Amino acid sequence: MKAMILAAGRGERMRPLTDHTPKPLLRAGGRMLIEYHIEALVRAGVREIVINHAHLGANIEQALGDGRRYGAVIVYSAEGEQPLETGGGIYQALPLLGAAPFAVVNADICTDYPFARLPQAPEGLAHLVLVDNPPHHSSGDFVLRDRQIIDDDGPKLTFSGIGVYRPELFARCKPGTFPLAPLLREAMSTGAVSGEHYQGRWFDIGTPERLRELDRELQESYR
Repeated sequence: MKAMILAAGRGERMRPLTDHTPKPLLRAGGRMLIEYHIEALVRAGVREIVINHAHLGANIEQALGDGRRYGAVIVYSAEGEQPLETGGGIYQALPLLGAAPFAVVNADICTDYPFARLPQAPEGLAHLVLVDNPPHHSSGDFVLRDRQIIDDDGPKLTFSGIGVYRPELFARCKPGTFPLAPLLREAMSTGAVSGEHYQGRWFDIGTPERLRELDRELQESYR
């Protein structure tokens, strides 16, 4: 399985930290945020990694190189200064990801989710990892019922930013800027999205305050 790390976000809520540094290269616990994902993927046996970028993207390529020092092979999908959003970014990278199902993880989360647990071939078009709702997103995103994810009324969990997708999910898409969520909701309506509830460490790094909180937590865990 190949993996894609979504690293093209502008990081508006992280300003001024992201004015000169792409959000994935911000540090917590002494490491760049994106390094935690690369190393976790390699530990899970996923060594072929695609990284998209937009804002200050050259900095990401310079910082990570070809991935060999991590035991990975990294290739890049450059989007220019205007990111294509999640759906458009994945669609542009499909030629790099190949014809098999692939994993996707948001660069701006921190988690100890074991990527080796992801299904190599989901039964439907997608498999999503859901987590408990954080305080800043208490309403959640989707309902998980009998390992199927549905967009319905009921107690909802939050999408973690970790998933496995079949290229067929994007079969009717065209190049350009578009979000991923409508594609997932359409697939959910036909029962084509499976899921799981992960209750381990998961941290959404959306603001400077949350980055500082994560840094404190990681520094303490390494003592």
